[in-house]
Amino acid sequence: MNAATSTNSAPAERARIGGWQPFSTCDWPGRLAAVVFLAGCPWRCGYCHNPELLQRRHGQQRWPQLREQLQRRRGLLDGVVFSGGEPLADPALPALLAEVRAMGFATGLHSGGAYPDRLQRVLPLLDWVGLDIKTLPPQYPAITAVAGSGERAETSLALLQASGVDYECRSTLHPALHDEHTLTQLAAWLAQRGVRRYAWQLLRPGPQLPQPFAAIAANWPAPALQATVASHFTHFEVRSG
Repeated sequence: MNAATSTNSAPAERARIGGWQPFSTCDWPGRLAAVVFLAGCPWRCGYCHNPELLQRRHGQQRWPQLREQLQRRRGLLDGVVFSGGEPLADPALPALLAEVRAMGFATGLHSGGAYPDRLQRVLPLLDWVGLDIKTLPPQYPAITAVAGSGERAETSLALLQASGVDYECRSTLHPALHDEHTLTQLAAWLAQRGVRRYAWQLLRPGPQLPQPFAAIAANWPAPALQATVASHFTHFEVRSG
């Protein structure tokens, strides 16, 4: 039984879509992609930039219309990235990936690693994954409000690496969540596990974010720390949002 026909899967038409971006140059490094946002996430990170996508009921079943729009973009896009929310929360994801591949697009995924078993099933349908590593595994519950979430992310990383699918790890940072010691340890932990491409994404302030998520100072993280972290990886970058 393959990922597209798993008993845990649903038809593509049942996907709960929270929105989409027709063209993006930043959601899949080096590729021009459309981004499809799926509703639903089991974690409750206080800094979430898409809180309207936390509940699956907030998505709409509008894949047929979106499929038509993607078909008109064949030849203009390199691929399609499924983001969220947590896209693995949607049982229709395997069918969506299969349909997108059938259109001739490469397939990408943004995931926090909340569902290692579901990730394993869709890896054969993926060309690239952006895996969100929030912090060191023991510290995850302080961010996600869910016990065991760090172990799930760690398992997802191991499955992704074993698959041979291209990937990068990224961490969303804010001084209220990460101090210099944590960031140093996190980089070393990822490097020890063989991660070669890593990015820091600085948390963008917004009206939906409560205190203590104030704007980040221009000199944070310190340039010396950035240089130390960069030395662990083949490719490292800091993204301001």
